[in-house]
Amino acid sequence: MPTALPLTALDDEERMFQAAVRQFAHDQIAPHVRQMDEAGLFRKDLLAQFFELGLMAIEVPEEYGGQGGSFFQAVLAVEELAAVDPSAAVIVDVQNTLVLNALLRWANDDQKRRYFPRLASNTVGAYALSEAGAGSDAFALAHRPQTLDHQCV
Repeated sequence: MPTALPLTALDDEERMFQAAVRQFAHDQIAPHVRQMDEAGLFRKDLLAQFFELGLMAIEVPEEYGGQGGSFFQAVLAVEELAAVDPSAAVIVDVQNTLVLNALLRWANDDQKRRYFPRLASNTVGAYALSEAGAGSDAFALAHRPQTLDHQCV
């Protein structure tokens, strides 16, 4: 019987990144999960460490203070964090795959210069959407080109 091959084979850089996030999650987050859950608060020192490690700006180009990594690395980080604490994973996930990804795709150069350095160093972004006929279902949105000038960060 043939053995199933993995869907994705990680390269050396991706394996090292995955291992580093796994170790960080196990060493720095895991000891505090129960206390954070019971208090309903996420530790600010852990959030600061997310920024220091570059987990809050994985795909942001280095010229703006980001890591210059890939979307796949963001997915790897979210997976490793989720194995230890889903709350930590959601923070990193929303920042990278929703907030920053939208700016990477649709922001103009001025907006990127204005927002990326802050979002890469000390600002947690938020993502909200609503559209007539779609509500908060991101997959039901109709594509209409627009600028981000009126969006909040």
